[in-house]
Amino acid sequence: MPALVRSGIYCRTIAPGPDSPSNQLHTLFSPIAVRLPTRFMPPTNGMMRSHRLTVLLAIVLLACFSLFYLRPSSIPAEPIPEPQANQPAPEPIRHPQLHPGQTSYPPEKIHPISNLIGTAQQQFDHVYSRQSKTLADAVQEYKRRYKMHPPPHFDKWFQFAQSKGVQMIDEFDSVYHNLLPFWAVKPQTIRERAREALGFDNAMLGLLIRDGKVSLTEGGGDGRKWQREATAGMMKDFVKYLPDMDLVFNVHDEPRVVIPGEDLQRLVRTATDQAIPASFQKNSPTNSWSPRAANINKGDRFDEVRTTRFNRFAHQPTWTNSRISCPVDSPARSLDEDAPDNEDSYALGEMGFIYNTTAFSDICLSPSLRYTYGFFDRPNAFDVVHDLFPVFSQSKISSFQDILYPSPWYWVQKVPYEKSKDYSWDAKTDRMYWRGSTTGGFSRAGGWRRQHRQQFVDNVNSLTPSKVLERQQDNSWVSKEITPDVYRDNFDVKFTMIGQCDPDDCHAQQEYFEVVKAAGQQDAWAHKYLVDVDGNAFSGRFYAFLLSNSFVYKIALFREWHEEWLKPWLHYVPLGLKGSEYTETMRYFTKEEEGKKAASQIATSGQQWAQKVLRNEDLEVWFFRLLLEYGRLVDDNREKLGFSL
Repeated sequence: MPALVRSGIYCRTIAPGPDSPSNQLHTLFSPIAVRLPTRFMPPTNGMMRSHRLTVLLAIVLLACFSLFYLRPSSIPAEPIPEPQANQPAPEPIRHPQLHPGQTSYPPEKIHPISNLIGTAQQQFDHVYSRQSKTLADAVQEYKRRYKMHPPPHFDKWFQFAQSKGVQMIDEFDSVYHNLLPFWAVKPQTIRERAREALGFDNAMLGLLIRDGKVSLTEGGGDGRKWQREATAGMMKDFVKYLPDMDLVFNVHDEPRVVIPGEDLQRLVRTATDQAIPASFQKNSPTNSWSPRAANINKGDRFDEVRTTRFNRFAHQPTWTNSRISCPVDSPARSLDEDAPDNEDSYALGEMGFIYNTTAFSDICLSPSLRYTYGFFDRPNAFDVVHDLFPVFSQSKISSFQDILYPSPWYWVQKVPYEKSKDYSWDAKTDRMYWRGSTTGGFSRAGGWRRQHRQQFVDNVNSLTPSKVLERQQDNSWVSKEITPDVYRDNFDVKFTMIGQCDPDDCHAQQEYFEVVKAAGQQDAWAHKYLVDVDGNAFSGRFYAFLLSNSFVYKIALFREWHEEWLKPWLHYVPLGLKGSEYTETMRYFTKEEEGKKAASQIATSGQQWAQKVLRNEDLEVWFFRLLLEYGRLVDDNREKLGFSL
């Protein structure tokens, strides 16, 4: 059964199996097994000398091999070279651990950041070198990953993707994961739930497709006109290939659909064990859509519904609701109130560098998020349903079953990057820079102390000692404690506005934090190190930051459509919520020569890759693929539909 970490369907599944769709980004070297003969002739003295020489020669060759392949990966020179075809799978990350009786971590032979950067480059090269070049290759790879036929008009999608110069032609596993549970729901039921969601005031935007055109868009009021126009605009070049269907788009920042874990497991089992295999047995699938279903109107209205299954919990704690889809044996579902986080699944070593962003954003692994993240304390809006409704959202928490789609916010460039206002790398300050407001949750009764933006600003400006790594004479790295003022000048992190709070909490935050005047978006380009932090949901500044000449840090639990196309430690650097690695990360990139070079390369790599994979054309290609897959799901004859050569 495919591993489903990325969508939060199986929150405990971290290491995918060899046939998993997500295996492309997690494939690691396996240990080399040496098989010795079981029977041999008794050796003579000459044979023993010859045998010893052979063994000695093998040991020397093995040592050379190890020195060559286990050396630290170098940082690519500018411009970034294209990976060669069929790159080998990368080696696994080695985790330093405390053994019984130890009170401190052993010395690191290679700086953990250097190790993470080298591993990220290897993993990226391995995936990028295997992308399909022809339609036949893409069809074969699709069937290998997902064990089913591609959707109807897959050839039209492939031609569209190639004409737009898409780089990652095979990396759409999150589409599969997002839609997988719906294979266990009847097409008629999915359509009826879409109609139900649009027929009541559920804070949804509806888009109807009839006869290859967008026939109607409504919802969200005047303030969402831009989103209605952008959503329709994103599909204008391919809508002619889509079936008649009703699409439901969430207008809230926060996700909307989370179902009980037991129901989710049943849906996934039914999909993978029955529905999809039955469809894959059809040797000659139909490459066209069925006629319009009887329960779909002609596309000129939303049919009114008098009741709703969406429950409204704005400004209330949401942890209990959010964790219900987690496996019962996961840390988040523990019967103990103080169950520990599974930090080993995502954090590396004493400093806790984030090496696995998928596991880091998996809330089922981290029950402490209940007290450290604003969405779980009191979200600004929360209208949620516990049945599997087909709601498209721009971002979501791992445990939710919303269907991710590329954000129209990015497509219309709500936060633009103005190249003329940027500076060269060498002209920027060596500071970590962030300006923002207290979005992320609604604060009441002191709740701001449990919200992630407030904790981030507090951690950065903390007066408590922190730890850094110090190079020893033998070039190993050992941690030491320092006072907070040593690297204070490398941080410039401040709030510009206090909001989303009751009056008492607003006043308390104004007293606690240093609040500075608002800064313009383009002011950020004066600094080398920019931080992108989740707000009420995803942060809309991420793409502008990546396109700039600056280096990007990212603190995020909310997942977006681009997760498979951007590589942490190669295109940006992830940070945790606890802040234990903040000082050392900045010290390494600003004080160590190898770190300075790495920082410049990450800034360049992120910018060059963003220019290739975060264009409007890329969002449209991803959206096209998603809607073809969804179109098949809502077709009454879906088990007969597909594309084949």
